[in-house]
Amino acid sequence: METVNFVYDEQSPKRIDAYLSDVLELTRSHAARLLEQGCVRVGDKTAGKSQKVKMGDNITVVLPDPVPLDVTAENIPLDIVYEDDDLLVVNKPKGMVVHPAAGNYSGTLVNALMYHCRDNLSGINGVLRPGILHRIDKDTSGLLLVAKNDAAHVCLAEQIKEHSLTREYETIVYGNVKADKGTVDAPIARHPIKRKQMAVVDGGKDAVTHYEVIERLNGFTHLRCRLETGRTHQIRVHMSSLGHAVAGDTVYGPKKVITELNGQCLHARKIGFIHPRSRKYMEFNSDLPEYFTVFLNKKKER
Repeated sequence: METVNFVYDEQSPKRIDAYLSDVLELTRSHAARLLEQGCVRVGDKTAGKSQKVKMGDNITVVLPDPVPLDVTAENIPLDIVYEDDDLLVVNKPKGMVVHPAAGNYSGTLVNALMYHCRDNLSGINGVLRPGILHRIDKDTSGLLLVAKNDAAHVCLAEQIKEHSLTREYETIVYGNVKADKGTVDAPIARHPIKRKQMAVVDGGKDAVTHYEVIERLNGFTHLRCRLETGRTHQIRVHMSSLGHAVAGDTVYGPKKVITELNGQCLHARKIGFIHPRSRKYMEFNSDLPEYFTVFLNKKKER
């Protein structure tokens, strides 16, 4: 059992379940369970699920010991870019699911991490997502940060919340993006009708993506995107909102499958953060994978 403390420093009051979901990178339901179990206090009082916190409130969260995870550790090779006692940086391949869910209870990154790390993964994000601070989609490749203990998880999650984590992606999108660089500042929430999709929605969570053109191709554009926030499907939704969906993305773009991509052409190329123990800035890069370079070169040749 571990105790973590926060001081609420935002100008506007916010429901505590929403705040805990953001600062600890929890699902809203997991935050609600902590509140229902009496694990959260504001000042010297147990917090209620619908309670709002305000500037200066002292928040204490008692994190229960992780429940044994009923998911099998699997000896799946991992491309580990960096590892120490507190964290790992993993280069996830296209096609690998990050955490177990319906229809994908084996072969995931979590299955592989459980084998590699044994019991050394943070338990904050629930029994199905040990160590997972943020995720990238199944068909997105690239760098992912994993916490090996709760103290590292809290520190890194706070950097995500404060938008101080460096996260850069490269992508190829449909069409000719005219501006050399730009910013999409458009809130994202669950699609009001297509509940498995996200969309730009008034009143959604703030979402900001900065982009710049690397190269214009025949009918496509090679972009670098930097996330200021990290909403679900953010780059895919924002690029689609500009009329330049990510190549191969049949959810937010044309339904025609690009067979050589087998999913969206999106790669998490760079990640940077303040190390939770040394307090030094660290940054890592990942080369573009083969599926990306093959498609890119094919478009250059035309």
